[in-house]
Amino acid sequence: MTLYRNAVRHAWRMIAALVIAVVLVVVVDRLYGHSSVAFAAAIMLLVIANAQMLRFNCPQCGKNAFFRGIFVVLWPNRICTRCGHDLDS
Repeated sequence: MTLYRNAVRHAWRMIAALVIAVVLVVVVDRLYGHSSVAFAAAIMLLVIANAQMLRFNCPQCGKNAFFRGIFVVLWPNRICTRCGHDLDS
């Protein structure tokens, strides 16, 4: 599987993790009231789920597929913005 396709799968997993985190906070809020523990658990879930994002780097120049300049975005680049390498090949 190509780097781009793996990165897209990671993006979909992150969307699912975000939905799970929001549902967790809403459910705890409805059942037990406001809880900082639920927010902390949601944040930890998202940090742990997103840790593997740093391994989606261009094989030629090493630029991460999720970075656009200094910003991190939800969807990966198909073409490396630094060297022009096709990440889907």
